Amino acid sequence: MTDRITVLDFGSQYSHLICRRIRDLSVYAELVPYDITAEELARHDPKGIILSGGPASVSDGDAPIPEDAVFESGLPILGICYGHQLIVHRYGGRVKRANREYGSSTLTVDGGGAGLLGGIGGSVRAWMSHGDEAEQVPRNFEVIGHTENSRAAAIASRDGPPVYGIQFHPEVAHTEQGSRILENFVLNVCKASRDWTMSRFVEEAVGKISGIEGNVLCGVSGGVDSTVAAVLIHRAIGERLKCVFVDNGLLREGESREITGIFRDNFGMNFEAVDAAQKFLGKLRGVADPEAKRKIVGEEFVRVFSDFAESRGPFRWLAQGTLYPDVIESGVSKGPASVIKSHHNVGGLPEWLDLEVLEPLRDLYKDEVREVARILGVPRSIYMRHPFPGPGLAVRIMGEVTPEKLKIARVAGKIVEDELGQAGLYSEVWQAYAAVGDDRAVGVVGDGRVYGNIVMIRVVSSTDAMTADWTRLPHDLLEKMSNRITNEIDNVTWVSYAVSSKPPATIEPQ
Repeated sequence: MTDRITVLDFGSQYSHLICRRIRDLSVYAELVPYDITAEELARHDPKGIILSGGPASVSDGDAPIPEDAVFESGLPILGICYGHQLIVHRYGGRVKRANREYGSSTLTVDGGGAGLLGGIGGSVRAWMSHGDEAEQVPRNFEVIGHTENSRAAAIASRDGPPVYGIQFHPEVAHTEQGSRILENFVLNVCKASRDWTMSRFVEEAVGKISGIEGNVLCGVSGGVDSTVAAVLIHRAIGERLKCVFVDNGLLREGESREITGIFRDNFGMNFEAVDAAQKFLGKLRGVADPEAKRKIVGEEFVRVFSDFAESRGPFRWLAQGTLYPDVIESGVSKGPASVIKSHHNVGGLPEWLDLEVLEPLRDLYKDEVREVARILGVPRSIYMRHPFPGPGLAVRIMGEVTPEKLKIARVAGKIVEDELGQAGLYSEVWQAYAAVGDDRAVGVVGDGRVYGNIVMIRVVSSTDAMTADWTRLPHDLLEKMSNRITNEIDNVTWVSYAVSSKPPATIEPQ
């Protein structure tokens, strides 16, 4: 079994970053709910435990507290931010409300605790985000680092299994030597083996999938996730796989034709395209609520697959390109974080659909999937395509999906992608698109005033989509995009550029 580090999720926006930084060390890390039972934790068999940050205070009556078994497991433990305060509280210290501290502080290493802070130097910049602090450390702990505003910014147990608490966030890029601190804990303290590689993942996944019985129906969208899932399954079971691409009428410009060509020219699979555009658009008519639109698209996908399975089967499995962030953001982890959005490929299938779910990429992040794609020989032009949401343009159109707004979103999105490509920046950003809603603004076309649509351009940089920053594009490039959109698309008068990062915003507008 692959060595793993288990991260208990207390609702921090950075919880996924902890997992990602650890996986960068070739060690498998997983995010689980903070109230995982002793039996479940034992089944995971981790080499160490990390307690994430979170918005709660340990002094709150409803503060999230894990089972005592976590602290009594004998495993190395690292508490980060809220996890640090939880350790202080659990072992008999005292936590108090303090002046909120957000941003960069200087962490001074006080000596001791070399297992965690060894090799980072005498002082580093550390990222703080907290409103509580340790007023008194537990009796059997020592302070191994402090900042100007936090006397016990890092603590370590003196005896017994190693337990560390740090007030700052080593997982964020703003903390100098943060990766080294996590490496010290994972490799030196927990003694975890560096055996999480995508080559090994491919080998094990193919072996596991080859053992399943029955035929597999795989829905493909042309995106990297479903494409890699299909190629991986095809390597394992060959002709028992049938791939179906559903044109839901919510695709990018020319996408149906492009995806059909990609699969027929590259992979040698059983592939079929289904035109269901009118069904989807009919179901969406008059619907403005974003969550309702997502659910309608998800349900209609299932119905199309069900009809296909009935007429072209028999199939035992429905395969999907579900990723780890999809699972967590949909609330399937049952952690304290709220559900961010519904995913059409997460949360199981309705009882009336007599198919089992096959999700070979369920444990992977997007950048890991791209590495799997490279190993499987998927063309780079496919696995480096920008992500496209399952509900398609339905979530890039605010309000009701109408023919006019669909056309605007398609053409404007194509202009944005084309201009990024011309500037040599398409592969340098994570995602780029154009969105449109019901807002309008006055413009001047020729000699006349026009009351037209406002188009929003969104371009972000990211590693795994759990966090993202808006991309600082050159002004002349934005000008070209804006000019083309207003000149080439009827009834568009204004173009705006989104400058919100995730969090607090999401990447898609809905």
